[in-house]
Amino acid sequence: MEAFHEFVKWIDGYLWGPPMLVLLFGTHLFLTFRTRFIQKYIFKAIKLSVTKDRSADGDVSQFGALTTALAATIGTGNIVGVATAVALGGPGAVLWCWLTGVFGIATKYSEALLSVKYRVKTSDGTMLGGPMYALENGLGQKWLAVLFCIFTSIAAFGIGNTVQANSISSMVKETFNISPYITGIIMAILTGIVILGGVKSIARVCEKLVPFMAIFYVLGCVVILAMNAKYVGPAIALIVKHAFTPQAAGGGFAGATVMMAARYGIARGLFSNESGLGSAPIVAAAAQTRNPVRQALVSSTGTFWDTVVVCAMTGLVLVSSMLSNPAAVQGLQGAALTKVAFEQIPIIGPIVLTVGLLTFVFSTILGWSYYGERAIEYLFGKAAIKPYRIVWVISVFLGSVMTLPLVWDLADAMNAMMAIPNLISLLLLSGVIVAETRKYLWEGSLDEVSNEPIRLYGERKQVSI
Repeated sequence: MEAFHEFVKWIDGYLWGPPMLVLLFGTHLFLTFRTRFIQKYIFKAIKLSVTKDRSADGDVSQFGALTTALAATIGTGNIVGVATAVALGGPGAVLWCWLTGVFGIATKYSEALLSVKYRVKTSDGTMLGGPMYALENGLGQKWLAVLFCIFTSIAAFGIGNTVQANSISSMVKETFNISPYITGIIMAILTGIVILGGVKSIARVCEKLVPFMAIFYVLGCVVILAMNAKYVGPAIALIVKHAFTPQAAGGGFAGATVMMAARYGIARGLFSNESGLGSAPIVAAAAQTRNPVRQALVSSTGTFWDTVVVCAMTGLVLVSSMLSNPAAVQGLQGAALTKVAFEQIPIIGPIVLTVGLLTFVFSTILGWSYYGERAIEYLFGKAAIKPYRIVWVISVFLGSVMTLPLVWDLADAMNAMMAIPNLISLLLLSGVIVAETRKYLWEGSLDEVSNEPIRLYGERKQVSI
């Protein structure tokens, strides 16, 4: 097992080297300029996200699609992932993670737009979409669509399943001394109950769970930042400084280079907000929306809430806590580092963190089950859905008793391989993104209903690049 882990770490380091960082962050920047800084429409997008569009085609509401996507993205990446980035890349990793979110809004917008534009309808009226359909129907590159689905179906078991289950079982063990086996069994049973109902059941649960879990966790962060008030300013200064300058070891921090800060910040940023990964567009395609741009705007708010708000607060909590009590956090990383930060709130601090992480994890497992299911359906048809769900539930239990380093390294590697075909589609179809944005947003036709017919499932439209 140790030899396999070393091999995974080697692959992981290769995939997340400078080329991948340039491709991911470069795509964020490119699409930001191509969409004329779509980030400036974020408040309009937030308003749209709570506006129902029942008259349009789709399986779930725009808010339901958003909360399902948020359920999948607001998870351990916001808590354990940020802590891991700070421990390995230094405080500068927080800024790179945050910048990945700010510019990633444009990428999340773009991939959701393509997902709705190229979605298809099955014989029973179900909507299917995602990068695989953009790659096939938009670019005419089915082989890339197949690769994306293979990587997605595998990655789902890392980023959306075992990593999540592992984090919560470890936290429950440390906080309440409950065996990971018991935690794993309970989570597996609850997961099975919800995912049997499909996307509508998942969306109903997420619509109720996501607002509660986000507010609950953010309030905990606000309390800690108030307690660490005199360290917040120095923490921000340290984060900015070490994002661009090498850092020596000391004061509770390990030494880190600028490349390490960028590597772990961007990687954890992707893990957290999934912009460029191609996952959230899969559920965006199921939304009831009048045109691709409306849902694209709604989807873009997911990255705003996930990284620009929640990850930033986690980063500030961690760095300010490390400054206030460096001895207590020396050598810690992952869940243990975050736990020490929340222990500053007497008695209820660890409980707030555990409940927050528990709800984050459970909702992420639900959201990613849908992503993996749609990838499997694309590859093997509807007959593969039930076996996939069974394996998914079993993996929730297995992930609860696995070791953290191997799980994280596998998740990072799968993320990179999944992102590459999606980023290719975004770059090559950027002209389509601009044309749709101009038609509906820049020309003031956001309420216009798209008259483009939705393709029937199985219909193929080959377009040359």
